Amino acid sequence: MWRRSPSFILDRHSSSSPPMADTTRVPFQNPDSISAYYQARAAHHGVISIDWLAQAKAAVGDVSADEQLNSTVADLGTEKSFNVIEEFNNWRKQPDLAEAVAAIRALAAVIRASEATTMMELEIELKKASDTLKSWDKTSISLTAGCDLFIRYVTRTSALEYEDFNSAKSRLLERAEKFGEISCKARKIIAMLSQDFIFDGCTILVHGFSRVVLEILKTAAQNNKLFRVLCTEGRPDGTGVLLSNELSKLDIPVKLLLDSAVAYSMDEVDMVFAGADGVVESGGIINMMGTYQIALVAHSMNKPVYVAAESYKFARLYPLDQKDMAPALRPIEFGIKIPAKVEVERSARDYTPPQYLTLLFTDLGVLSPSVVSDELIQLYL
Repeated sequence: MWRRSPSFILDRHSSSSPPMADTTRVPFQNPDSISAYYQARAAHHGVISIDWLAQAKAAVGDVSADEQLNSTVADLGTEKSFNVIEEFNNWRKQPDLAEAVAAIRALAAVIRASEATTMMELEIELKKASDTLKSWDKTSISLTAGCDLFIRYVTRTSALEYEDFNSAKSRLLERAEKFGEISCKARKIIAMLSQDFIFDGCTILVHGFSRVVLEILKTAAQNNKLFRVLCTEGRPDGTGVLLSNELSKLDIPVKLLLDSAVAYSMDEVDMVFAGADGVVESGGIINMMGTYQIALVAHSMNKPVYVAAESYKFARLYPLDQKDMAPALRPIEFGIKIPAKVEVERSARDYTPPQYLTLLFTDLGVLSPSVVSDELIQLYL
C-alpha cells in the first residue's frame, strides 16, 4: 500500500468552505416515495421525466403512511424546531455536493442548533438526526456510511468526559466542522493522487457519471496531459452521455460506446476508471449496474481497473454475492411494449469483488483492495 497524508496536500491546496445553508424553512415533501438518488439526478441533470419517476415509484412499491419519515429533530426550545431534513435538502441543492457530504453538513448544524444541556442529550439528538437521514433514503450506501462515520468521528475523544459541557460541545462542533471540510475536499485530494497513473497517449474507459472520476479527468486535462476517454452510454438513464457532454466541454477527446460494446473496445483501452456507491469490507465495490462485467472483461485482458471513492463511502458491509445487498430498483424503458408475463431485471447496481480491482484512489491514500478492511477498522474505532 502506498499512502500520502491528505493534510500534506491540503496545506498547499486550501479551498473555501461552501456557503452556509439557506435558513428559509419549507415543508419537507417526498411525494414519490422513491430513492432520492433518482430525484437528485432529475434535479441536477434534467434527464428523467415525470413518467420515469412514476415508474420508479411503481418499481419500488408504495410506502405506507406509517413508514413516512418523521423528519424533525426534537423541539430545541425555539419558536420553530430545527429540521434536519430541511437542512440536508438545502445543502443538497448544490449540484457538486455529494449526498453524504450534505448529510454531514446537516448533522453539524444539529450540534450548532442544539440546546441540550448534557452530553448524553446531545448525543441522543445526533443519533436521532442520523437515523432520520439514513431512513430518508435506505438504498443509499454512502449516506448511511457518511452518517455513521460522522457520529464516530465527532464523539471519539475521551477528553469530553473531563470537560464542562460548553467546552465539550465546542470541541464536538470543531470536530464536526473539520470532518465536513475534509469530506468536501476529498474529491480534489483523490484527483491529485491519481495523476501519476495517467500518462500521455493513454485511453481511459469510464462507466457511469462519477463526479470524482470527472474531477480526475478534469485535473489531468488542466495538467496538459494528452489522453482520450471512452464512455459507456450508461443505460437506462444516460449517465455516460452526460459525462461525455461534460468532457467535450473540457475539450477532452471522448468516444461514446454502447454498453454492450465494452469487450469489443477493450483492446483499445489502457485503464478503466470507475466511481463507487460504496466500498465494502472485502475491498470490493458496489456501483452502477455493469461495473462488474466491465471489471471481468478488463481483468481477462490484463487491463488495470482503478476505483475512485471518498472515504465516507467506506461501509461496514460484506456482501457474499450479487443478491446479498438491499435492492435498489429502477424502471427500464425499452421503447416497445413489454408483455406482462416478461420479467424485467430492475436492479440499479452490482457488486464487484476485490480480485477484479487494481487500486482504489481515496482521500486516505492509494490503497490496494486487500487493505480496505484495515482502513475500515481505523475509521470506525
